[in-house]
Amino acid sequence: MKSSSVFICQQCGNSSPKWFGQCPQCGSWNTAVETVVEKKTGSKANQRASVVNVESYTSSLKQVDMSQVQTQRISTGMGELDRVLGEGLVKGSVVLLGGEPGIGKSTLLTQLVIYLLHQQQILSSSEVVKSFLYQGSVPKKLYYVNGEENAAQIASRVERLYTLYAKSDSRKSDSKVSADAWREQCVFISTNDVDKICSIVEQEPPFLLIVDSIQTVETDELTGAAGSFGQVRESTQKITEVAKRLQIPTILVGHVTKEGTIAGPKVLEHIVDTVLELSGERNNELRTIRAIKNRFGATDEVGLFVMNETGLKEVTNPSEIFLQHAEANVPGSATVSIIEGTRPLLIEVQALVISSHLAMPRRVAQGIQLPRLQVLTAVLQKHGRIGVNDADVFVNVAGGLQVREPAADLGIAMAIASSEKNKPLPNKSVFIGEVGLLGEIRDVMYLDKRIKEAKRLGYDQVYSRKTHKHIGSLIRDVL
Repeated sequence: MKSSSVFICQQCGNSSPKWFGQCPQCGSWNTAVETVVEKKTGSKANQRASVVNVESYTSSLKQVDMSQVQTQRISTGMGELDRVLGEGLVKGSVVLLGGEPGIGKSTLLTQLVIYLLHQQQILSSSEVVKSFLYQGSVPKKLYYVNGEENAAQIASRVERLYTLYAKSDSRKSDSKVSADAWREQCVFISTNDVDKICSIVEQEPPFLLIVDSIQTVETDELTGAAGSFGQVRESTQKITEVAKRLQIPTILVGHVTKEGTIAGPKVLEHIVDTVLELSGERNNELRTIRAIKNRFGATDEVGLFVMNETGLKEVTNPSEIFLQHAEANVPGSATVSIIEGTRPLLIEVQALVISSHLAMPRRVAQGIQLPRLQVLTAVLQKHGRIGVNDADVFVNVAGGLQVREPAADLGIAMAIASSEKNKPLPNKSVFIGEVGLLGEIRDVMYLDKRIKEAKRLGYDQVYSRKTHKHIGSLIRDVL
């Protein structure tokens, strides 16, 4: 088999041995991506495919071995990350982790490395046999491809976080961990050649492979520079093939473009099994991690962390984080209940309504979609008799969380009405419901679960469709 590369248009599939700016077939610009092709040589190239052994390539549903499905989950030691992954990593799975520079991707991976290496050292002799961290009685290594940083920089971060990790109360009793044993199992691969990386992995398979980042590795089979569409796609395919064949859980770190999407071709997200997005504001300590794609779990879960000097700390009670600065008896503040995955959260929505001196009053939304705010102000104007037609309306979700579900509509509308009338909403009250164009308050999913969470946190008054059918009657009764 001889390998060569051609440039293929991603719009129409036209191929050319040379790069082209505009496709001569369909006229699209900048769609040429270099791709490796293999050509068969010899007399067999013109022969029909030989007969294959069907049984060696096929298996019925009854023959599929499901006994190891439950044991293939690998805990990361972080409950919030496990929640998003679907109760941990899966053997042979490839995870693409994206996020803006400095948001905490390397910190998250460092904490994962420390936890797994620590677990490897404290296992008992009976646990060693069953653990994925060992090959028989021999401990496996962890490979960290340091494409962006040198080994010393990563080691310094590992040592700093491990010192804090070892000082935590839950780790003081672990006297079995040798000072150097866990360090020997962490191996840095200092090359950007994906073929060499795959060769190292095949010679001595690790229990985890981390590539930081996929945009820095390349193959000699393509002429493009590292980070180009062709190089990223080909490198990901090579790593994925090895990871699945050897059942090695793999994490690829991906760069993010200025538009907020993971850099590289869209097919990159189709190759991997899971795509995670770590996000947050630089001036806010809260970090959220979501699964954009997940073949082994749900995509509606969200993991919450707080960034501090010790790294990323899990948020065990999210509602308290989002409500910690909420002030009672202040106009324009409303508490709403949302569902993130299977977990109910209470958050504060703030609204500010002031008279406008502009010909077209402003509508500014942070944490919610602007079109939704425009719809709610129109509904309030017509069905709630709230005069916001000539006023600037600002809405913000406290804590930096992005809210997309319609169950927050009622709280947003009541916060706007409260600010316009300059009257506070009832203390310890929660608003749950979707608001329709006719002003009706609509039912939402998991209402009982939301109410239970509100009661647990001391919010004894819940307003929903069970209490009011129309936004106008609710405004009259409450304000």
